[in-house]
Amino acid sequence: MAAFGWLTPRRRPATARSVLAGEAAAEAARKTSLTEDLTEAAETPETSETSKSAKQAEAEEAPFPVVGDDLAAAFFDLDNTVMQGAALFHFGRGLYKRKFFQRRELVRFAWQQAWFRLAGVEDPGHMQDARDSALSIVKGHRVSELMSIGEEIYDEYMADRIWPGTRALAQAHLDAGQRVWLVTAAPVETATIIARRLGLTGALGTVAESVGGVYTGRLVGEPLHGPAKAEAVRALAAAEGLDLDRCAAYSDSHNDIPMLSLVGHPYAINPDAKLRKHARAREWRLRDYRTGRKAARVGIPAAAGVGALAGGTAAAVALHRRRR
Repeated sequence: MAAFGWLTPRRRPATARSVLAGEAAAEAARKTSLTEDLTEAAETPETSETSKSAKQAEAEEAPFPVVGDDLAAAFFDLDNTVMQGAALFHFGRGLYKRKFFQRRELVRFAWQQAWFRLAGVEDPGHMQDARDSALSIVKGHRVSELMSIGEEIYDEYMADRIWPGTRALAQAHLDAGQRVWLVTAAPVETATIIARRLGLTGALGTVAESVGGVYTGRLVGEPLHGPAKAEAVRALAAAEGLDLDRCAAYSDSHNDIPMLSLVGHPYAINPDAKLRKHARAREWRLRDYRTGRKAARVGIPAAAGVGALAGGTAAAVALHRRRR
């Protein structure tokens, strides 16, 4: 069982490394922030539909978001909030397809993703192990190479996994003239690609160290998770002159309570059990866009796709054990 030690929950308090990770993410986000004309791109039929959906979803909560409030912004967690599943896992699938690593690493990625979806929660230790694996895989590769591949992987594995309801909420903020940022433990390069494809302002993500445009296999600070996300949002808000009391934040995980607690308009999206309880106690707004599961059954996977994933993962693990 030692090989699956990452299944055991481990709590990690906020540290100076959380602050460093948050500040690094904010700096990277500002450098890669999309241009104003991109965030105000011409409306497509898809954008029009999501905009209408957003207006319907938010009708009972008017006048939020406030049109023209340039001191307000919205911060969206990525995994299971904006997108079904973990971005890092989908990125790993794409790298495996391109022969960046062997089957045993894919088995590990698949098992971690299955656990993530079956449990319905994020565990810091679990996610740290996933990112350690990813860092070892990209070490020595050029940042530009991974960015180019990331564009292809988004089209292959991520585009169809965006939650339409959450996408509509983000569009409502954009339509109100507000900036919208992804905030995720996924690599900042991957997060930036997703933000750009969704027409968002930019992304705060885990910053991997690079020298001369080549990844060293180390992080700047720590993964942007839990308290580090709050530090990143705080740093970006200070740099951008935002009023956090007028900002909104959206997440599915109780690990993001520090980030949600920073803003005046916190939302629990597809919440895990702990976040749902916390949100109800504080009268935070809730949205649940998951199909095939009742809100009261948080943690039980949706029927669509999960059975196949879990079954395939179990078979892969069995194969891996036989080979060992």
